[in-house]
Amino acid sequence: PKMKEDSCLQAALLCLGMLCYSHALSTGPLNQSRPSLHGHHDKGKEGQVLHRSKRGWVWNQFFVIEEYTGPDPVLVGRLHSDIDSGDGNIKYILSGEGAGIIFVIDDKSGNIHATKTLDREERAQYTLTAQAVDRNTNRPLEPPSEFIVKVQDINDNPPEFLHENYHANVPERSNVGTSVIQVTASDADDPTYGNSAKLVYSILEGQPYFSVEAQTGIIRTALPNMDREAKEEYHVVIQAKDMGGHMGGLSGTTKVTITLTDVNDNPPKFPQSVYQMSVSEAAIPGEEVGRVKAKDPDIGENGLVAYSIIDGDGMDMFEITTDYETQEGVVKLKKTLDYETKKSYSLKVEAANVHIDPKFISNGPFKDTVTVKIAVEDADEPPVFLKPGYIFEVQENAASGTVVGKVHAKDPDAANSAIRYSIDRHTDLERYFVINAEDGNIKTIKALDREEIAWHNISVFAVEVHKQHQEAKVPVSIKVVDVNDNAPKFAAAYEAFVCENARSNQQFITISADDKDDSANGPRFIFSLPPEIIHNPNFTLRDNRDNTASVLVRREGFSRQKQDLYLLPIVISDGGLPPLSSTNTLTIRVCGCDSSGSLLSCNAEAFVLNAGLSTGALIAILACIVILLVIVVLFVTLKRQKKEPLIVFEEEDVRENIITYDDEGGGEEDTEAFDIATLQNPDGINGFIPRKDIKPEYQYMPRPGLRPAPNSVDVDDFINTRIQEADNDPTAPPYDSIQIYGYEGRGSVAGSLSSLESATTDSDLDYDYLQNWGPRFKKLADLYGSKDTFDDDS
Repeated sequence: PKMKEDSCLQAALLCLGMLCYSHALSTGPLNQSRPSLHGHHDKGKEGQVLHRSKRGWVWNQFFVIEEYTGPDPVLVGRLHSDIDSGDGNIKYILSGEGAGIIFVIDDKSGNIHATKTLDREERAQYTLTAQAVDRNTNRPLEPPSEFIVKVQDINDNPPEFLHENYHANVPERSNVGTSVIQVTASDADDPTYGNSAKLVYSILEGQPYFSVEAQTGIIRTALPNMDREAKEEYHVVIQAKDMGGHMGGLSGTTKVTITLTDVNDNPPKFPQSVYQMSVSEAAIPGEEVGRVKAKDPDIGENGLVAYSIIDGDGMDMFEITTDYETQEGVVKLKKTLDYETKKSYSLKVEAANVHIDPKFISNGPFKDTVTVKIAVEDADEPPVFLKPGYIFEVQENAASGTVVGKVHAKDPDAANSAIRYSIDRHTDLERYFVINAEDGNIKTIKALDREEIAWHNISVFAVEVHKQHQEAKVPVSIKVVDVNDNAPKFAAAYEAFVCENARSNQQFITISADDKDDSANGPRFIFSLPPEIIHNPNFTLRDNRDNTASVLVRREGFSRQKQDLYLLPIVISDGGLPPLSSTNTLTIRVCGCDSSGSLLSCNAEAFVLNAGLSTGALIAILACIVILLVIVVLFVTLKRQKKEPLIVFEEEDVRENIITYDDEGGGEEDTEAFDIATLQNPDGINGFIPRKDIKPEYQYMPRPGLRPAPNSVDVDDFINTRIQEADNDPTAPPYDSIQIYGYEGRGSVAGSLSSLESATTDSDLDYDYLQNWGPRFKKLADLYGSKDTFDDDS
C-alpha cells in the first residue's frame, strides 16, 4: 500500500518553518512505492533464497497542530490499501483513542479528519487502529494495524511562577552578589519542540539594589553596605519570558519582598552627656534614684545594652542595674545617705553592647559613657539612738528609785531639736521602771525579784519636742542580778522508813536540797543537825559534800508499839554571801521488816489487831450503817411532808379556795350530768363552815331557814344562801374584796361583778333589758329579778 498526506497539511507545516524537517521525514515514505501484497523470492549472490515479509500498511506518524480554529475539520492523513482497486468494495474502519469523536475516517477514500480543537497540554498523542474490510461481508481483508497521531505544540502557554509572592531575608551590609532567593517558573508548552518552553528571567523592579540570573532565577544583592536602619524592606518584581526572551514570547511575573535582617553594626549612644538626679536622705537602700538610657538602633540581641558604674565618688553608695524590657539603666540606692555628711555624689556610667559581631569590630568601640550627678535632699529625720540596743544590770531587791542606766538619742537634722524619752508601756505592763523624759535615765519604781523575772525587756521611745510624729524606738534589756535572798530547802517532801530490826549506822535515806537563787548563791549546800540535838540518840546525819546528805541509824531496837514516828530537824546552808540556812523536818516512820530488810507494815494498829476483822472490813461496815441512817431520815421526812395540807394560807393570803373539776356540764338545760351538791362544803351541811385561814373569836351560826337542802339543784337558792352567809358572818373577811376581774371599761352596761354591792347596797341598774335577750338569758334575768325581790322582803 501507499500512504500520502494532504497538500494542505504540507503547506501548513512549511509555513511554520520549524516543522520542515519532520514533514520531509513523514512525506518521504508515503511517496515510496510499495511492492505487491503477495511477496516474491530474491536470490543472493551465492544462490541463497531471501524471504521478504508481506506488509499491508506502510506509513509514519501523523501530526496535527494544536489549537486549530479553522472552519473546516483538519485533514490528518489518508489510508490506502494496495488491494484497493477503486471499485468501492473495500471499507476502511478506524478504532482506538478518540475514534469517532475526535477523529473520523471516510470509509471509501480513507481520509482521516480531526473534528475538534486539540490541546497538547491536555493530551500529546493518540493511538489509533486501522483496518480494511470487505464492504459487503465485513470480512477483514488485511490484519489491523496501529498508528499514532501526535499533537504538534504551539506557544500558547505563558510561564507561571510557583508562588505569586515570595518573601526572603538577607543580612544588612552583605557583600555584592550575596544570594537572596531563587524563584522558579514553569511553561506548559513542549520543551522538546522549539523555544516555546525556553525561559529567561529578568528584574523589572528592585534595581539597583538587587539583580537576577537570567537562566536560574537566583536573586542576588547588587549594592554593598545596604543599611537596615536606613531602609529595611524592598519590593522586587521578577519576569520570566519564553521563546528565549525574544520578541513575541509570552511572560509571567512574581513579587519578591526582601527584608534586611539586623546585625550589630551600631554602638550604643547616650543622647546627653550629663544626667541630673536627686534623692532624699530618708530613702531606704534599694530605692530607685533615676534612669539613664543609651540608644542603639539595632534590634533584638544586637541592641541589648548592659550598664555599669566604672568611676565616681558614689560607687559605694549607689548601684545600677539593667532593665532589659526598656533597655534602661536603673540607678538605685545602695547604702543609707546622710545629708549632713555629704550633699552630692557623681557617677560615671558605661553602656556597652552585650553581643558584638567580630565582622564589625572595626566600627567600635561598641560602648559609651555618661556622667550622673546625684544631689542628696535634706529630710526631717527621726531621732537616732547612739546604740542599736542597750543592756543594763540592776540587783534584785534594789530600793525604789535605783538608777538602772541611761539611753541617749539625738536629732540628726541640722536643727538638732530637743528629745523627750518615754517607755512603751506595752513592754512594761507591771510598771517596774520609769524614765526621765529629759535625760533618758531609767530607774526602778518597784522591788525586783530575780526568781520571778530574771530579764526585763522594754522599749524606749525618743521623740522630737516640736515634732511629735518623728520618733525612734530602741530595745532595752535589763538583767536582774541575783542576791542571796532564798534559803535552801528540801528538794522534795521526804518521808523515810526505818526497820524495827535496823542495825546501827545503817543508812536508810539520802536527801538533797534546792535553792531558787543563782548558782553563785546556791550550791554548795551544807547539811547538819541543830546544835541542840547534835547528839541525837536515834539518828545521825552525814554530809556527802556533793549537795546531798545521808541519814543513818545510831542505835538498834526500834519498836512501833513504843514510838512509830520520829521527826528529825535538818539544817541546810547555802554557799552565798552572806550564807542563808533553813531548818527542814524529815519524817521517819518505824516499820516492820522481814529478815532481808523488806518492808512489811508501817501501822502500829496492824500489830495489835492480829485477829478479828481487818481495817477494810470495818470501814465497809461503817459505810453500810451510814447509808441505812440516811435512808431512814429520808423516809421520815417524806412522811411528814404528806401530812401537811396541800394549800397553806399565810396571814396575808386571804384568797378563796379554787377547786378545779375536770367535768364539763351540758349547759343550763342539763340537770342530770352534774350534781350541785358537789359544790357544797360537807361541813356546810350542818350549818357551820370552819375557817382555815384565821381563828375566829366566836362562832356565828347562820339562820337555819336559809340553809339549802343537801341535794338541792336550785342554783339560785344556793348562790343566794352563800351571799347572805358571807354578808352576815362577822368572822369572815370580805373574800371578794381582793379579787380582780376583767373590767370592760367605763360606761359598761354590766358594771362591776363584785358581790359587795349585791346584798348591802341598792343597785341603780336596770336589768329589764335582759328579758329581751332571748331564752338563753332567761335564767339570768330571773336570778336578778329574784334577787331584787329578796332584798325588798328583807
